[in-house]
Amino acid sequence: MKRVVIGTAGHVDHGKTALIKALTGIDTDRLKEEKERGISIELGFAYLDLPSGIRAGIVDVPGHERLVRTMLAGAHGIDMVLLVVAADEGVMPQTREHVDIIGLLGISRGVVALTKIDLVEPDWLELVQEEVKEYLTGTSLRDAPIVPVSAVTGEGLAELVRMLDALAQEVTEKPATGPARLPLDRVFTIPGFGTVVTGTLVSGTIRVGDTLSILPPDKTVRVRQLQVHKQRVEEARAGQRVAANLVGVEAGEIGRGDVLVTPGSFRSATLLDVKLYLLPTARPLKHRAKVRFHLGTTEVSAQLHLLDREELVPGEEALLQLLLEEPVVAAKGDRFVIRSFSPPLTVGGGRVLALPRMKYKRFRAEVLQYLSRLAEGELKDQVEAYLRKESQPVSLETVAETLTEEKERVVQALEELSKEEKVKLIKVEGQVYACSAATYRKLSDEARSLVARYLEEYPLREGMPKEELRSRLLPQLGVRAFQTLLEEWAGEGVLSLTAQAVSLPGLAGPSAEDQERIASLEEVYRRGGLQPPALREAASLVGIEEKEAEEYLGYLLRAGRLVKVAEGILFHREVLAAAEAQVVAALKERGEITVAEVRDLLSTSRKYVVPLLEYLDGKRVTRRIGDKRVLVKKE
Repeated sequence: MKRVVIGTAGHVDHGKTALIKALTGIDTDRLKEEKERGISIELGFAYLDLPSGIRAGIVDVPGHERLVRTMLAGAHGIDMVLLVVAADEGVMPQTREHVDIIGLLGISRGVVALTKIDLVEPDWLELVQEEVKEYLTGTSLRDAPIVPVSAVTGEGLAELVRMLDALAQEVTEKPATGPARLPLDRVFTIPGFGTVVTGTLVSGTIRVGDTLSILPPDKTVRVRQLQVHKQRVEEARAGQRVAANLVGVEAGEIGRGDVLVTPGSFRSATLLDVKLYLLPTARPLKHRAKVRFHLGTTEVSAQLHLLDREELVPGEEALLQLLLEEPVVAAKGDRFVIRSFSPPLTVGGGRVLALPRMKYKRFRAEVLQYLSRLAEGELKDQVEAYLRKESQPVSLETVAETLTEEKERVVQALEELSKEEKVKLIKVEGQVYACSAATYRKLSDEARSLVARYLEEYPLREGMPKEELRSRLLPQLGVRAFQTLLEEWAGEGVLSLTAQAVSLPGLAGPSAEDQERIASLEEVYRRGGLQPPALREAASLVGIEEKEAEEYLGYLLRAGRLVKVAEGILFHREVLAAAEAQVVAALKERGEITVAEVRDLLSTSRKYVVPLLEYLDGKRVTRRIGDKRVLVKKE
């Protein structure tokens, strides 16, 4: 059975609730105060079986100006509107505001019910019909048929049902596949059952037994029971009015504006990229102006972050960011409405483009180009524009979350862009990172420049430590992903790599002056034998500063011409090799040897013998047993 949702709209006391009761037999005024005052205060719900077999859910909204926020909560998710105008009053202020809201929410299918015709003369009815038709000419309901009706006499009701049925057949059903999303418009408790929530299921399917999440409070719940139009069902599909009995949350922990979703499918945000239209009847809005933001059943305070101007003029559109005081659940393409604080009027609305992770700097051409692509382009164009704006590689998950797109679709777009050489992909251990070709080249140049400056300052080192380069170039990129990026650059001949450092290909090596000092320092350690000098003494013997000597020693160590056996103790490799040979020969002859015996054998002190033997232990030349050493048997 096809599913559609019809929402009412119209000025207070124009007969919306009476009309719904006449059509369905259901009184949507359920509160005592509503019945006493004769007006709707909260959302009301009913259903209507149309002649074609379509079952239409009906959301009856209040028409009072102070309850427009409630009307907005009900308007989310509707497929078509039933605009109610009383024949004895005609178009009124709330008629106009409701019609503005309908247009801002992108709703163009509707029928106008001209109610209370039993109270007016035919001539007057004709005048009101013309007034309504003329008013709607410049709105999204310009093509809506006008049907005179009376909830009292029943006149025109059959024609109204026929018109609603014809429009319902044109509605494209919401997708029942993909993640579930149910904005909550009511939350209450039923004794013996617990927490119950209601709303219009915007997408996906919910089944009894499903484990779902409620955002933004991030509560995990289980669906105990489901109802659609007061009938228990095992599953509810997109486009239906749904009541869900939930386990795992108390009614006081959640409320209108929260959203029931498939876990991991949506996220809440306090920053939105949007395209905003300001109504011609509104006042200008300046940069940082505060407004009330309505999306789905959510209402929060927001601040405008204008990106290309200081003021938004009535009747204009702009690409901008909204800074929200509280998190909301949003997705690309969602329609929203903004209202002023004082006076409380609807002033504009628009469409969510993305969920960014940071506030943009103003008057940036690349940002405005990116947002323009989001507003008008295909997904591949949007992904490319997003990556062009980013100054570093971005994970696949971040791209998908920001654009609120399925990962599979983003992967397809990235692969196509990679083949076109517009995007560079970095794949490591099942993770995918991406950056624009321009960003990749820029980072490559920056990496080479950073390494060059480092080697200019430390010419004798093997290169810039990888971790230091990562922290200065791409601190937010993981170690493994950064290593993959370095290997790409090395393969292109941009950089050269060792186990721990990054250098430049084809370096000339130490200068003649440096080579002379290095040779002098090496000779000092060769002559020092098994009683080598400390750093300060070695620097003094060569006639250089300690800092310079430290760089030269590092070079000799990396070249393998000196060997570090302990902190502050360096042996020349020839000296060390000779000492090792003597110890091995002695052990072959004696079988075991003590520290004192090695000291006498090598004519040095215990200060150097102990580190030397521990070095040989580490090389698995010797093995310590008690206070003696023996040779390690080679297999």
